[in-house]
Amino acid sequence: MIMMERWKGRVALVTGASVGIGAAVARALVQHGMKVVGCARNVDKIEKLAAECQSAGYSGILIPYKCDLCNEEEILSMFSAIKTLHQGVDVCINNAGLAHNEPLLSGRTDGWRNMIDVNILALAICTREAYQSMRERHVDDGHIININSMGGHRMVSSADEHFYCATKYAVTAMTEGLRQELREAKTHIRATCISPGIVETEFAFRHHNSDPERAAAVYESIKCLKAEDIASAVTYVLSAPAHVQIGDVQMRPVDQVS
Repeated sequence: MIMMERWKGRVALVTGASVGIGAAVARALVQHGMKVVGCARNVDKIEKLAAECQSAGYSGILIPYKCDLCNEEEILSMFSAIKTLHQGVDVCINNAGLAHNEPLLSGRTDGWRNMIDVNILALAICTREAYQSMRERHVDDGHIININSMGGHRMVSSADEHFYCATKYAVTAMTEGLRQELREAKTHIRATCISPGIVETEFAFRHHNSDPERAAAVYESIKCLKAEDIASAVTYVLSAPAHVQIGDVQMRPVDQVS
């Protein structure tokens, strides 16, 4: 993509970069020549991906960073390290997210709290810190992309998903609120939401960790989206002309019913 050339050598943060969508996005951005800080609680897989990117001869670089997004101090330390080593963040991909089987009528508070911490608060903190990083360096063409879900636009019928969907509705609202605040700040930094339907990753196996057969059935029922499909959407959004604001990209498999 010609328009991706302007991002060559610039810095992107990708949260939850060890597996699935985050790993695919990190790989795609490195392929396009970006310096990508990929963070996760366990960086072993990111280190392996970084080596693969280097062996493939990609023009960018993947920098693994260990960070627990439930801990604000660790997030702030990560942004401080990025500032020291790489000047700051030009693109922030808020990808990390999780779901627990905790229905509204019987769910455990700690499961709800964990979803709030990762899906909402960590996203908000990373967004704030990325914006401050851009503003202090007078970066006026940065981009903040929130990896949302179709669950942030309609409620699914399974009670196991209801609280998760509530957190994703929050992401939808925060992305639009962010867009409005960026306009009020008279900046050309852009905000985008990417909302996939069912994507074949490790997500269902983590969500239904006590029932792997149920998790497998999620992906066997239809031809699912791939993590690379979402990565392609990210590069499409980043390659849009400077005067184009893409608010939300909603994606789902052609056979997905809802």
